Formats: sequence, structure tokens, C-alpha cells
Amino acid sequence: MSLLSTVERIGLESAMALPSRVQRLLAGRPIVLDGQTLATDVALMLRLQRLAREVGAETLPMDEAREAIRHHTQLSGGRQPIGSVRDLVAGDRPARLYVPSTPIPGALLVFFHGGGFMHGDLDSHDPACRFLSETSGVRVLAVDYRLGPEHRFPAAYDDAVAAHAWAVEHAAELGADPGSVGVGGDSAGGNLAAGVALEAARQGRPCRAQVLVYPATDARRDGASARLFAAGFYLTSEYMALADASYAASDADLDDPRYSPMRAEIPDGVAPALVFTAGFDPLRDEGEAYAERLREAGVAVEATRFEDQIHGFFNIVGVGRTSRRANRRIALATRLAFVD
Repeated sequence: MSLLSTVERIGLESAMALPSRVQRLLAGRPIVLDGQTLATDVALMLRLQRLAREVGAETLPMDEAREAIRHHTQLSGGRQPIGSVRDLVAGDRPARLYVPSTPIPGALLVFFHGGGFMHGDLDSHDPACRFLSETSGVRVLAVDYRLGPEHRFPAAYDDAVAAHAWAVEHAAELGADPGSVGVGGDSAGGNLAAGVALEAARQGRPCRAQVLVYPATDARRDGASARLFAAGFYLTSEYMALADASYAASDADLDDPRYSPMRAEIPDGVAPALVFTAGFDPLRDEGEAYAERLREAGVAVEATRFEDQIHGFFNIVGVGRTSRRANRRIALATRLAFVD
């Protein structure tokens, strides 16, 4: 980490550790929208980003944007303890296995990172995966799937399905039981995890649970949240448009059920779902609509909205209080999904 990055990280950590009343003074008036109040520490972080004139990843060339995403992790992820970590190859894809200090016997979550199918990798989600694994007690196998625009739809979907199948087949090598292998992911990764859970049910492949953190489920995104939170809350409409333009090979792909799980037929035997959304997130409504779609199809669903959070809070585990608290709840719910 460069000296400048270190200074940035220390500054952010210090600001996010201030007493709530001081943070409120620095953040300005409370942000209330759609009957929800943005968490004070999150509002302060967004204000600091604006003051630093930090530009959105969607405005940068692809290589620079990918580096910017990793830089965000350096600032907000912190140093998260974990029992052990090792890199490996899952089928033909790079992967990273996180083993908690006190693992639940047999439990494994195959995890797919977010980033609009164009950004993100094993490093961008390393702190979040460490936190999820160590706090839940569940082994996490993070998979580095192919990204657009170099590899367009359905490359990422195919990689995700293949990675889960590989993990089930090689569960013993990963310290897991084939019947206790689940899937999870955030944003675009939540989309992939949802698709894998559906395909696993179609093929009769074991899938213990699906953990979907603000999943992208409908590329047409015509819900109210997509308009209400289109700008100013980290994820923007411009970013989402670029993501679709970078991953989809044609407009018709947006309606493909492998791209938009909301449009899929729900087969019998789909894994129980934990669906987590953020109040100030353009993807909020489509994530919650998908939870309801699964529920109507007879799938066991536990849906939780963190009303005071923004898209991206899953990666904020090293600074502040409210995002880390939300992530702890996700980890504890994940633990319960794997405990008999």
C-alpha cells in the first residue's frame, strides 16, 4: 500500500470511529428518503468521498476502474482475522479458500464477488470474505469468474455453475460435505448465486443455501428504488448501464433468465434463500421482488432490509459501525443456515 493510500485509510478510519454526535455534525443534516434515514457514519463517508472529489469507477478506463475498486477495499475493508487462507484452482478458475478458526463441520459457501460483471476479483472482496467466514464459521470458497467486456454473457454464469459443481464434486478436498455446499454473492455475484441455485435444483445437485446480498435480479430494473437512488449513494444508474453494456452481448440478453433470474421458472427443490437488501440502493426493489418470487414458488426465504445502508456495505467491514453490524447479522444468519 502506498503512503498516500495509508494516509487515506488512517483518515477514513479515524473519521468513521468518531462518536456518533460528532459524525452527525460533520455529515450534515440527516438524509431521509422513502421513509428511511441513512446511517450517520455512511452519510459521513459519502460526504468525505465528495470532498475528496473521488470519481465513480464508471467514469474511468476499465483497468483504472478495476484498480479503483481494489483501492476502495484497501480503505474500507481493514485487516480481518481468519483461521487460514489458501489460493487454489476451482476447475479452471482461480479461487481462494477461507477456513475460519472454528469451522462448522462440513459447511462451505461458494462465493461470487460483485462488480457489475466487469469489476471485482479475489482481492476486491478479500476482507469481506474473511469477515463472513470467520464470523459465520463457514468455509468460503471465493471464485474469480470471467469478466466483461473481455468475456461476455453467459461467461460469468457458466463459470459460476461450473464452480459450484466442482466444489460439490471436490468437497472432501475442501474440508466440506457435498450436502453442505451452498452459494452466495453480492450484487452481480448475488445474481450469479441465484442462477446457480436454480440450476442446481434443475440438475439435482446439492445446494444447502443461497446467500444473496443486494442481488441484481432484473436487468430491466423498473422498480421505484432504481429511480429514487440513481445518484448520490455509491451505485449509480450510469454504473449499471455500463455494466450491462460491458457484459450483455445484445439487448435480448437482458431478458434471458440466466441474466435476469426474476424471469426464470422456479423449479422444485430450490435451496432456502437468505436475501439481504439495503434501503438506499437502486437494486433494493428487485432484490426484494425476487425474494417474494421465490417465496410464492414455495422456497423458504428469509428477507432482511438494512434500511440505513447503501449498496456496497458488504465490503465495509473495517471502518465505521453500522455497516460492520449489518455484516455481522449476515454472517450469523449464514451460520444458522448451515447448522443442523
